[in-house]
Amino acid sequence: MTRIKRYVPPILLISPSLVLVGIFVYYLIFGSVQLSTTDTHSFPQFAGTVPHENVGIDNFVELLRSKDFQHSLKNLLLYTAIFITGTMFFGFLWAWLLDRRSRAEGVFRSLYLFPMAVSSVAAGVVWRWLLNANQGKDASGLNRLFQATGLGFLENGWTTSVSFGIAAIAMPAIWQMSGYVMALFLAGFRGIPGELREAARMDGAKEWQIYRHVLFPQLSPVALSALIILGHMSLKVFDLIVSVTDYRFYPTKAPAVDMANYMNTGDYANAAAVGVILLLVILVLIVPYLIHTAREDRK
Repeated sequence: MTRIKRYVPPILLISPSLVLVGIFVYYLIFGSVQLSTTDTHSFPQFAGTVPHENVGIDNFVELLRSKDFQHSLKNLLLYTAIFITGTMFFGFLWAWLLDRRSRAEGVFRSLYLFPMAVSSVAAGVVWRWLLNANQGKDASGLNRLFQATGLGFLENGWTTSVSFGIAAIAMPAIWQMSGYVMALFLAGFRGIPGELREAARMDGAKEWQIYRHVLFPQLSPVALSALIILGHMSLKVFDLIVSVTDYRFYPTKAPAVDMANYMNTGDYANAAAVGVILLLVILVLIVPYLIHTAREDRK
C-alpha cells in the first residue's frame, strides 16, 4: 500500500499530459485507422445518402495499385535520399570546419543556423523564384545566374521534370536543415574529451586517423539521431512542396500532398489511408531506433 501511495503524486502530475496525448494522438490515430477501412469517399453532407461500410484493406490496395500514388512514393523516396544525403554531408562539413576553432566561429555558426529560423513557406516563396523553369531570354533565378556566369549548360526545368522534379525541392530543404545537423555534430565534437585526441597524437596517429578511429565512432549516436529526425521530417514534406510549386502540380507531388488533395475532394477514407501508410513507414524507422536506444540504456 505504501508503494502504491508513492506513485500517486507522479501519476497525478502527468495525468493531464496523458489525457491530452491519449485524446489528441492515440484516439485520433485509432480514428484514422478506422476511417481508412471504410468507403467514405464523399463529403459528409452527402454521406447520408450512401451507407458507409467497412471495406477492410481495399483502400490500401487501390492506393498502392494507383500509378499516381506510386509516383508520389517514388518522389518521396528520391526526395528522402537526396535530402538526407545532402543535409548530412553539409552539416558534418560545417561542423568539422567550425571544430577547428575559427576566429569567426560565432558569425559562421549564426549564418549556418539562420535558414532554420525561416519558415518553410517563406523559404518556398524565395526558392520558387530561384527555381523558375524559364530558360533563354526569359530566364530568371538560378537559370539567369548560370547565364551570367557562363554556365548556361546548367540551365534546366527544375521542378517541371516528371522524373526528377522533386530533387529540386530537396535543395531548399537541404539549405534549411543543414545548420541543424551542423549543430548536432558540433555538439558531438565538443563533447569528445580532448584527452582522447592528445592520447592518439602521442601514439603517433595522424590527423585523419584520429578522425577515423577516435572521433567518428564517438559521433555514431549523433549521426543516428540526425538520420532518424531527418527521415521523419522528409516523410511529412508538404508545405515546402506547396509553396515552391502547387498542391496540384503532378511532377513534385508526395503522399502528404495526396492526402491534402483527398481531403479537399471529401475522400476522407483515402486521405486516412495515406496517413496510415506514412505512419507505418515512420514506425519502420522509429521502432528499431527505440529498441536500439533501450538496449543501450540497459548496458
